[in-house]
Amino acid sequence: MLIPLRHENMEGRRWPVVTFALIALNILVFLCTHWKMEEQAPERAEVRMHVIILAGIHPELKKTQEVQQFVDEVQNKVPEQFWKQLSSPNRKVEDSWDARIRLMEDPELLQAEMDGLAARFTEEEKSSILGNYAFVPARPRPITYLTSMFLHTGWLHLIGNMWFLWLAGFILEDKWGRVIYPVFYLLAGAAASQFHAWFYPGSIVPALGASGAVAALMGGFLVRFPKMKIHMLWFMLIFRIRFKAYAFWLLPLWLLMEVFYGSLFGQASGVAHWAHVGGFIFGALAALVIGRTGLEHKANAAIEEKISWTADPAIVQGTELMEQGKLDEAITILQKHAAAKPEAMDAYSLLQQLHWRKNDLPSYYQEAAWQNYQEYTNAGGDRMPTATWLELCRIVEGQRNYERAVAEYEHLAGAYPKERQSLLALLSAGRLSLKKLNRPSDALGFYKSAAASSVPHLDWESNIQAGIQDAENALNTPYAPATKA
Repeated sequence: MLIPLRHENMEGRRWPVVTFALIALNILVFLCTHWKMEEQAPERAEVRMHVIILAGIHPELKKTQEVQQFVDEVQNKVPEQFWKQLSSPNRKVEDSWDARIRLMEDPELLQAEMDGLAARFTEEEKSSILGNYAFVPARPRPITYLTSMFLHTGWLHLIGNMWFLWLAGFILEDKWGRVIYPVFYLLAGAAASQFHAWFYPGSIVPALGASGAVAALMGGFLVRFPKMKIHMLWFMLIFRIRFKAYAFWLLPLWLLMEVFYGSLFGQASGVAHWAHVGGFIFGALAALVIGRTGLEHKANAAIEEKISWTADPAIVQGTELMEQGKLDEAITILQKHAAAKPEAMDAYSLLQQLHWRKNDLPSYYQEAAWQNYQEYTNAGGDRMPTATWLELCRIVEGQRNYERAVAEYEHLAGAYPKERQSLLALLSAGRLSLKKLNRPSDALGFYKSAAASSVPHLDWESNIQAGIQDAENALNTPYAPATKA
């Protein structure tokens, strides 16, 4: 047995959410239907077998339209010899019901038996998951082209299809995007069912599973990635061999095997080989159309636009100035950018490089400390140790980033209202608001908060009162600058 393990490109540009969703939907539908189908299977098989036996032994009995259609479909499908054997006394007895029917000769009782089977047949058809949602070539219903793709007969059937869906699907989703890819998948599943119906137009055997759509993904994979190597495992009994094979010869080989098995066994194998062939051909042709019409190019451009990182103009300008050797100009621009966008980590990294090139080690280490602090806050941290935090505030103040310094001083004071550093932070915020930012109203608020602080501040009382006085004087001065909003 050959099993694909992986291929060379197992990484995508984005999470394959559509492929995950398709796999999840298949699993969910399986969990909701599998045990119900297993429960319905014996009744379904028994009713159909009894209808065929009774219709074969007594073709003169009246039947409902549904039963007559079913009998005609079977009669057209199986050899004439089969019907002759049904009435043979030497035929093997199928069950106790079959033995009882053989002994029954009363026409009325036989008709009543057929009527009872017809009622059971109709009731079973209404409630049957296979009858309503699997694809039956002799009676194709539009909804079953879709629903049959998500039904599976067992765990191995499901796991096998989902593994192939993952291997071929996620890389095509990465190439075609989250619109083209699911449309392709659903159309491919419908096309595979129709291809199967062309080969077996009178078949009443339900066809189900994602393998037709998955075969289309394999066809698309061959067209898009013909030279990609696929890692395979071949094992038989105790022998296990791993090898790699190019898609351009491995996948066509698989297609030829499906054609061979479909031609040799038909439906006798229980596998819809021609649905696989049809799906593969559809997938390969659709991939060619998607590539030649430019749809793939447009999808790729849209994906790149969403995932590509675009630098802020200030970062671009700062980088260009640094490359030109204009370090001081670059530092000025980047400091303004960092003040306006404190979360901009790329600005701090670039500032570190600039200070290093200038051999300004104190500034370099200050930028490194501030970058580490910003990373800490971006990760959700909000309470640094007070001494460290106060020192960081002073670093920002030393860089003349007064807006950010005041904000950090205020944040520190609010986080540690009972610590002495909070008092120093309030005084510093008041001083910068009054002297550097010309906001006397804000300064007055900070100084009054310091005066009302529960932290003992007798040694700082004169400074606090002087600050309050200076702020009030500034407010009373004509044409005093407006406060911040």
